[in-house]
Amino acid sequence: MIFEQVYKSSKVIHRHRLAPLCAEREQYLRHMLEEGYSHRTLTNAASYMLHAIQILGLRELRVVHQEEIEKAAEFWAEYRGPFRDPGHSQYGSPRSFIKYICAWFRFNGKLALSPDPPFHEQTHAFSNALRSTYGLAAVTARGYSNRAQGFLTWLAAQGGNMETVSLADIDKFVVAKRAEGCRPRSIANQCKALRSFFRFAEMRGWCVPNLAPTIRIPRIPKSEPRPTGPTWTQVRQLLKLTEGNDPEHIRARALLLLFTVYGLRASEVINLRLEDFDWQSEVFTIRRAKHGGTQQYPIQYEVGEAILKYLRHVRPRVDDRHVFLGERRPWGPLQHGTMWRTVSRRLGALGIELRHHGPHALRHACATRLLQKGSSLKEIADFLGHRNTKSVGIYAKCDIAALRKVAAFRLGGLR
Repeated sequence: MIFEQVYKSSKVIHRHRLAPLCAEREQYLRHMLEEGYSHRTLTNAASYMLHAIQILGLRELRVVHQEEIEKAAEFWAEYRGPFRDPGHSQYGSPRSFIKYICAWFRFNGKLALSPDPPFHEQTHAFSNALRSTYGLAAVTARGYSNRAQGFLTWLAAQGGNMETVSLADIDKFVVAKRAEGCRPRSIANQCKALRSFFRFAEMRGWCVPNLAPTIRIPRIPKSEPRPTGPTWTQVRQLLKLTEGNDPEHIRARALLLLFTVYGLRASEVINLRLEDFDWQSEVFTIRRAKHGGTQQYPIQYEVGEAILKYLRHVRPRVDDRHVFLGERRPWGPLQHGTMWRTVSRRLGALGIELRHHGPHALRHACATRLLQKGSSLKEIADFLGHRNTKSVGIYAKCDIAALRKVAAFRLGGLR
């Protein structure tokens, strides 16, 4: 019986068996066990489900909305009764309660779908057009449509609609975003997305004509767009923190080297697959995130050694073909949050203060290093997968002396 595999105490087992929805809870725990979840995770799930059925007053499974689960989580977080284990690391986090209980209801097909945000059909059509008609990469199209959706959700909350939206509405939205602390570059990107969206909306007859041309893209102060990555000396210090045979260090070293040596984006590393590495020819292939297409790189010796060490000693032996897998079952590709923490925590440990602390900071470090070594903007753009040199002009503004042409560029100083 599943409860006997989860708990040792006969009193605890008895309490779980007497509670409502015993069969449904057992079925879900068996599913989790078959999926390879740890004993600790099963214990968490069993306890959360027991609390949930009591708080929600369940005698049979019914459809619930996430908002109802969130309210139950708030109530549960305040509970200090006899069956609450205050020493358990998972306890005290409403977010964990929500995650586990939503997963249980979703497994049973009883989690109500969240309603689509206002004007979702329009932003969805916009995103599809950006990809199919204009050839933008999925991540770029998603960024544009998300920004448009953010404005339209705000507009609906103000009682507005697309048919009567005006430049005054957009100006109010921009003022609100500035008040929230959005940086000039974020504001400029927001306005750029809105101009593109309303150009599309006008073609569909959704808004008043000639709105898009009136949306101004604010200038970004010259002092703002500076490289936000660590120096190359700091990069070497960062890599020293990953020396040794600790599994987390081994994986971190492979990731950090890919970010610093090749300037890859987090999504490009996430999408790396085992078959992308041709060890015999000593090259690997990445799929570009923003503009699609593929690009090959030589496998630098130290990078290759770090990845092989991860594959041989850390990576789980599972069917999933992604190179980098998560830390817990069920195994799947590494998540953006884990990659961000891998970089951020080590930068913090060194006391390095930057505007950004994730993988993109290391992409900046790579580009700046290339410039300092004498690479042209065209070479850097090609290396980083940019379509033109505009995106890398930021580094030139910070190191004019480095703008000299050379026949080739190298990445050194890591060993």
